[in-house]
Amino acid sequence: MSGSSKGASLAFGQAVIGPPGSGKTTYCHGMQQFLARIGRRVAVVNLDPANEVTPYERAVDIAELVTLPDVMESLKLGPNGGLIYCMEYLEANFDWLQEKLTALRGHYFLFDCPGQVELYTHHSALKNVFVQLAKWDFRLAAVHLVDSHYCTDPGKFISVLCTSLSTMLHVELPHVNVLSKMDLIEQYGKLAFNLDYYTEVLDLSYLVDHLASDPFFKNYRRLNEKLVEVIEDYSLVSFVPLNVQDKESMRRVMQAVDKANGYSFGDQEHRSLEALMSAAMGADFHFASTLAVQEKYVQSQDKAVEEEVMDV
Repeated sequence: MSGSSKGASLAFGQAVIGPPGSGKTTYCHGMQQFLARIGRRVAVVNLDPANEVTPYERAVDIAELVTLPDVMESLKLGPNGGLIYCMEYLEANFDWLQEKLTALRGHYFLFDCPGQVELYTHHSALKNVFVQLAKWDFRLAAVHLVDSHYCTDPGKFISVLCTSLSTMLHVELPHVNVLSKMDLIEQYGKLAFNLDYYTEVLDLSYLVDHLASDPFFKNYRRLNEKLVEVIEDYSLVSFVPLNVQDKESMRRVMQAVDKANGYSFGDQEHRSLEALMSAAMGADFHFASTLAVQEKYVQSQDKAVEEEVMDV
């Protein structure tokens, strides 16, 4: 990927990471479509050897190099051990990856990564892949997807914060944490606090107090206080809410990522984005901020209460 003119050879993109079921593949498909509509040439690279079916067209597919079922069968490994082996095998075959990516110069890249949390918190294989991409003049931002339903459980949310912080420190890429599936959050239950409390990760002592009211967590208050102190001391974790169906929501995530990886778009793309967003606003599109998402959530809760009253 290196060339005589380093600036001309730079490639930008996103490393889409997160636990299983957080919506990484759906995000890659949605972001590919969104970016294509504003004129950005996008190549999706599937780095998940367990991803047998994807809604997007794979510009590069790790399955051509190694697949998880083959590794599990031939080496008698479980899914976790198999995924780690696949990433180490990719690390040992960088020439294959470089050849595939070189043929796609001029594209914006979306790397659809595996869902094994260990790969982002302490194992080095995938981190080494990102380091090698940087040597090839790739400028990536990590987009860490977290299912928004964790907001409805204070204990799980603290664990998500710890995982997100550990991932940020281990992966060592510019980082954008995303609360995915915001369109489904009302199905998970009532939030203890306003949505901006979770996205901005405000004073977490309130979360500890809320947990202490639960008999199960009462005995672990000291532990939770210490975990919260670590998160607040680093002051790194915050979230961008995402609903893949909402163009405005996708735009906010895109702009956060572009800021993180240094991508600078041209006038033509800017005009295409304005045209797309004006069309979205004309299509009864009202969600311009986290507050708007919160309002939608509150309204759905009020409607549910009204329906219960009517039934009574």
